[in-house]
Amino acid sequence: MTLVDRLTAPRTWPWWICVLGLLALYVPTLWDLTFNIWLANDEQSQGPIVLAICIWLIWRSWGRIDDEAAGRPRPLLGWVLVALALLLYTFGRSQRILSAQTLSAIFMLPGLVLLLRGPRQLRAGAFALFFMIFMIPLPATFVDAITQPLKLAVSSVASSVLYGVGYPIARTGVILQIGQYQLLVADACAGLHTLFSLEAMGLLYLNVVRHSSLLRNIALAILIVPISFAANVIRVIVLALITFYFGDEAGQGFLHGFAGLVLFMTALMFIVATDSGLRWLAVRTEGGRPQHV
Repeated sequence: MTLVDRLTAPRTWPWWICVLGLLALYVPTLWDLTFNIWLANDEQSQGPIVLAICIWLIWRSWGRIDDEAAGRPRPLLGWVLVALALLLYTFGRSQRILSAQTLSAIFMLPGLVLLLRGPRQLRAGAFALFFMIFMIPLPATFVDAITQPLKLAVSSVASSVLYGVGYPIARTGVILQIGQYQLLVADACAGLHTLFSLEAMGLLYLNVVRHSSLLRNIALAILIVPISFAANVIRVIVLALITFYFGDEAGQGFLHGFAGLVLFMTALMFIVATDSGLRWLAVRTEGGRPQHV
C-alpha cells in the first residue's frame, strides 16, 4: 500500500477530522506565537524549531500511534482531557494568555489519541507531546525571578576564571569590566530561556540515543542543568575575550551571534562527553569492557 493510499484510507478519516479541528483552533495561536513571541523575542526563538521537531517525532512514531490492534480506546479519560484542553484554550484566548493556549494543546492531543486509539498508542507518542512543553512561553515574573540569580552566578564564575588566568577583570553585579571595556551579562547570555533551550536539546539527544538504562537517562537529564550552566559560563568568557582583543563592536556585533553558536556546540559536546562517561562508569560497575556503538 502506497503512502497516499494509507493517508486516504477510510480508517484515517477520523484523524483528518481531528487535524481540521486542530488547525481551526490553533492556527490563530501559532500566528500570535510566531509574530508576538518567537520573531519578536530572540530569547524564545527556539519555538519554531521545537514545533518542527515535535511534528517530526509524531511522524516518526505514527505507525505505532495509528496501530488499531495495540489497544482499546479510553473515551472517558479522552473526553476529560479534551474538555480540560478546551477550557484552557477558551480561558487563554479570551484573556490573551498564549501560555494557556499552548498548554491546552498538550492536553488536547493525548485526549484525541485516547478517543481514537488507546493508552499504548499514546505512550508511543508520549515524548513528542512532552517535548511540546518547550514551546510554551515562560511567564515574565517567573523568568525574572530565576534569571537574575543565574546571571549573577554565571558572571561571577566567568570573572573568577578570567582573573585566575591573569586577565584584568572586575565585576559589579552582572557588569564585567575587562581592560577598558564594560560588558553587561544580559538575559540572552545567561538567562532561564537559554537553560530551557539547552535542556530541550539534551532531552532530544536522550530520545534519539534511546538508552535502555532508566537510571542513566535520569542521571543525564539531571546533569544537563549544570552542563547548561557551564556552557553559559564559556559563552560569557568567549564574549569577554572577543571584546578584550577585538573591541566592543566585535563583541556586540557578528561575533556575539557566533558566541551563541559556541554555547550550543559546547553544551552538545559536554552532553556527549557526559553520556560517554556514564556509559564507561556503568561498564566499570558491571565489571565488563565497554562495547563500541
